[in-house]
Amino acid sequence: MLKSARKQKEEKDPEGRMPLVEHLRELRNRLVKSLLAVVVTTVISFMFYKNILEFFTNPILEAVGCKMSLAELQETQTKTCARITQNGLLSPFTLALSVSFTSGLVLASPVWLYQLWGFIAPGLHRNEKKYSLGIVGAGFPLFLLGAYFAYWSLPKMAEVMIQFSIIGSDNLLPLDDLISLIMRMIIIFGLAFELPLLLVVLNFGGVISGERMLGWWRGMVMGITLFAAIATPSTDPISMLALAGPISVLYFVATGVAVLNDRRRARRDAEGPADDEASDLDLTPEDIGEIETVSATPALPEQASSDRDRINGFDDVT
Repeated sequence: MLKSARKQKEEKDPEGRMPLVEHLRELRNRLVKSLLAVVVTTVISFMFYKNILEFFTNPILEAVGCKMSLAELQETQTKTCARITQNGLLSPFTLALSVSFTSGLVLASPVWLYQLWGFIAPGLHRNEKKYSLGIVGAGFPLFLLGAYFAYWSLPKMAEVMIQFSIIGSDNLLPLDDLISLIMRMIIIFGLAFELPLLLVVLNFGGVISGERMLGWWRGMVMGITLFAAIATPSTDPISMLALAGPISVLYFVATGVAVLNDRRRARRDAEGPADDEASDLDLTPEDIGEIETVSATPALPEQASSDRDRINGFDDVT
């Protein structure tokens, strides 16, 4: 008896419907699992946070750091150095916590993204699930690609920025400010590479058409180039083209996908709805002609003419 009751309790609705209390309990369980994953990855990142810092700061230091003595610098007067500093007694510890938590959040992203998907997926239709998986599957690699270009362009940007310092002097770089700059550049570049995906989503939603996106290509290429020039303030055109080129290519790929989707949608509309789809209602009023006037008094059934037609004094058996 207890086994059958427990089995019946564990059975879930195939459409994911459950009471509000069950939804809250499921949300709590998924949040706990996500937080545990973040805590574990944060602890692991804390053990290697110096390696993480070196991974992000070494390329910049190699680009702007000094490799000559002070006497050689005063003799040549042709190079400006930069040195990383930390201010305050608690600054190293707080920076270690910040870097560890950020790294743990990134490393635990497969776990908490899976928990988030498991919570919202039962409320989505089949097509919505398919599109959501497609967006996530394309958006994550695009963000990583943008983050890589940010990591690649930061040393070149630092070489240009350090040239504005006074020759022969040291430029002190607070480590927390440098890490904040690196994270901000990674986020900006990653979101910039999400632009083609956003346009494809808007096209699938019927907001913009592929033909309109194709007509925007001159303005979009100009805007992408301007963004690349601001984001990578290097004097050489190679760095700017290295960022503007991939985003422009992704824009044209998104335009091609949008054009193909518009053609597929037009072909589907021409063929009409499928057998298992409801057709659109035609609400256009039609002329039904003149309406004949109907008597307000309804016709009564013919009464019995004589007592011979009556049965026990009534018109019928009832």
